[in-house]
Amino acid sequence: MRLVGDSDTAAVKAELRRVALARRKAAHAAGQGKAAAYLAQQLARHSGRVLSGYMPMRQEIDPLPAMAVHAGPVCVPVIEGPRLPLRFRRWTPQARMVEGEFGALIPAEGEWLVPEVLVVPLVAFDSRGFRLGYGGGFYDRTLDMLRAERPVVAIGFAFSAQEVARVPVEPTDQRLDMVVTETGARCFDRPA
Repeated sequence: MRLVGDSDTAAVKAELRRVALARRKAAHAAGQGKAAAYLAQQLARHSGRVLSGYMPMRQEIDPLPAMAVHAGPVCVPVIEGPRLPLRFRRWTPQARMVEGEFGALIPAEGEWLVPEVLVVPLVAFDSRGFRLGYGGGFYDRTLDMLRAERPVVAIGFAFSAQEVARVPVEPTDQRLDMVVTETGARCFDRPA
């Protein structure tokens, strides 16, 4: 259900998505530099914890090198349906992958895991730790559900060119704890 004024927010988000995707495409063409190494450094602090990464698509920055060296179980998101939280299936570099919803690759089989650390793809982010995704709300629903049960760490992974002045925020939007780019890592204070 949309509230009064939501159409304005949706329009602003749509335009911001268009601009940010163009910036991401240009940054992707230039290469991701040390981004995966910076991500691996941050993930080393979470050794032994269950990590959710993602399979990059549409010029997303590539977390696979950092996922491959994580010292602990690794999983990737699986979309089970509209407006549902994500589920996470175990992933290894040798996993047989099949196409899932929206063209994202997912493991063909494997155990379901509950992540404690999530590497989150995004279209844009701001200095407050808010992210703009593709508009499906999957990560917001998932982070809300996971955080209701226990603390989890959400790490946005992006090109620095994807930073914008301000992401429009709705009550359901979840903040990131950190963003890692090719220039390094930035932590955000999240209200308790």
